[in-house]
Amino acid sequence: MVDAVRSLVARLGATRTVLVGHSMGGMVAQELVALHPGCVQGLVLACTSASFGKADGEWQSRFVAERLAPLDAGLGMAGMARQLVPAMVAPGASDAAREAAIAVMVRVPEASYRVALKSIAGFDRRAALASIAVPTLCLAAEHDRTAPPEVMQRMAQRIPGGEYQCLADAGHIANIEQPAAFQAALLSFLKRRFDTGG
Repeated sequence: MVDAVRSLVARLGATRTVLVGHSMGGMVAQELVALHPGCVQGLVLACTSASFGKADGEWQSRFVAERLAPLDAGLGMAGMARQLVPAMVAPGASDAAREAAIAVMVRVPEASYRVALKSIAGFDRRAALASIAVPTLCLAAEHDRTAPPEVMQRMAQRIPGGEYQCLADAGHIANIEQPAAFQAALLSFLKRRFDTGG
């Protein structure tokens, strides 16, 4: 995934690239800047973490097992999405937000989802946070149980010049649950850190 993102950034040929990574995408973004520090000029790490812990840890094993259980029971991506999404969004999330999140998850091929889920189980880039040398916004969500706000706040504190913001009334899929607030946070960060007035 890192190679694919790096290739895309090179192909775009932009003079400034700010990479927005949500959830696992945030892990890909961290891996990219750790391996290729000059590839992007800014980061937004949304609803993500710098570490998933030990691949064979009890919490990690339980997390993967719970996420895969609906698939192992033969429910497919549609059945899994309908089981998991309600617990991933904020308590007051709209039906439209729930259905949109389900629709996104359903489109992921089951084989890809299984591999992706297992690949994050041992992810750990905590030691690399202090080396992130580009403006970075850590964007959390109030009701996110997968990447809790306090975890994201600690991430921001370990990144030189890192910023932290928490979106109210949103869960793990904040960009779908609260799109206007999510966009406002992005635009504010971009204007504040990258607007040269030109």
